[in-house]
Amino acid sequence: MTNPDGQPVTPPVGLRVNPSRPGAFQLDELSKAIIEKLQQDGRRSYAGIGKAVGLSEAAVRQRVQRMVDAGVMQIVAVTDPMQLGFARQAMIGIRCTGDTTKIAEKLAGMAQVDYVVLTAGSFDAIVEVVCEDDDDLLDLLNTQIRALPGVISTETLVYLRLVKQQYNWGTR
Repeated sequence: MTNPDGQPVTPPVGLRVNPSRPGAFQLDELSKAIIEKLQQDGRRSYAGIGKAVGLSEAAVRQRVQRMVDAGVMQIVAVTDPMQLGFARQAMIGIRCTGDTTKIAEKLAGMAQVDYVVLTAGSFDAIVEVVCEDDDDLLDLLNTQIRALPGVISTETLVYLRLVKQQYNWGTR
C-alpha cells in the first residue's frame, strides 16, 4: 500500500494490509471490538470502551485516532430526516451519456443529495435524496438533475417507510 506520493505506508497498530484486497486494510479483533462499541454509542468514553475490550483508555484513543487518520472510519451523528421535517426521501436511478464521473461530481454538490454511486447495469448512477416534501423533490428532479448536460433519463423510487438502516457492516 502506498500514500498519494507513492511512498510505502506502514499500517497503524490494529490494521494490516489485506492480502486478498490490495489497497485495503484488515482490522484485528480489538479494532473491530472498538468499532462495535462506538457503533452502539458513539459518545461512549475511551475508558469505557477500554474496559469492555481489555485495553487502556490511551490505547483505545490511539487506535481510534489511527483508524480515523487512515480513513478506515469516521465518527458522525446520524439524524432521522423525518424527525427534522424532511418528509420525502427517494432513490433516483440516472441514465446518462458522456463522462459519468463529471455528472456524479455535480450530483454530489446538490444539497438534497446524500449518496451518489456510479453503477453498471440499467443505471449509470444512483443517488439518494432527502427533500422537504414532494414539491422539493419535483423541483430537484426538473431544475437540477434532469437539467444536467448528459442526463438522459431518471427513474425515481419514493420511500414510503424506512424499515432498516444500519451502519454496522464494517466489523464482519
